[in-house]
Amino acid sequence: MSGFSAEWLALREPYDLRARSKAVLDAVLADLDPTSVRIVDIACGTGATFRALSSHLPARQHWRLVDNDLSLLARTPPSSPPNIVITTVPTDLKRDLETALDGPLDFVTMSALLDLVSEDWLTRFTIEVAARRLPVYAALSYDGRIELEPADVADKSVSAAVNRHQRRDKGFGPALGPTAAQAALERFKRVGYAITHGASDWTFGPDDREIQLATLTGWALAARETEELPVADVLDWLGRRRDLVAAGRSSIRVGHFDLFARPTTTR
Repeated sequence: MSGFSAEWLALREPYDLRARSKAVLDAVLADLDPTSVRIVDIACGTGATFRALSSHLPARQHWRLVDNDLSLLARTPPSSPPNIVITTVPTDLKRDLETALDGPLDFVTMSALLDLVSEDWLTRFTIEVAARRLPVYAALSYDGRIELEPADVADKSVSAAVNRHQRRDKGFGPALGPTAAQAALERFKRVGYAITHGASDWTFGPDDREIQLATLTGWALAARETEELPVADVLDWLGRRRDLVAAGRSSIRVGHFDLFARPTTTR
């Protein structure tokens, strides 16, 4: 249940790859069987998590890529080396989460998902993975931090509107949005999981014009949809920020977090 276009996913993929927390990824790799691994990637999109992780994992891999968007699943890797098996499974993760987690698995991955789900869905998810004693690697969840340089007088009001928009229903019920990090830590601790977590911020420099423009436009649309700010103010803000991007003077940091949660032997 991604809700994103293939074009946007392709644009953000190299920045996602660069942002992933090395400390969290190291914790994931240290926990795996060194010979083989069976993975389910939920809300997989076009398979970016597979592309980011497969070269780091044991030689023998079986990936189950799950999403509700057939057009995105059609863009997942069509072939792979003989020792890597990829299966695509169209699934409504709001309705059929349990089905996505059934069968022989060693761990669960997801990227850019936790901030989109509801508190109820997250509770249900942690209960289900704990019942199966499955480790979870959840990367690149938005945490509400937006830093823009140079600063503009309207940055704070637009950022606040964006964060309120992030709490709207994204297909799973009222979204956790910027509260996802704390909510995930609490839920996994509640089911007895040990957690490694770290920042995985996007950093866009003056040369990253395309993704800056796409991000700023998305924020402006989100701010407008809240109907909390005058439309003219939002458009003026977007115009000023676009001018900074065009002049090579704009830098953006967008806060994200990664976590790896694994069952402990004492539970």
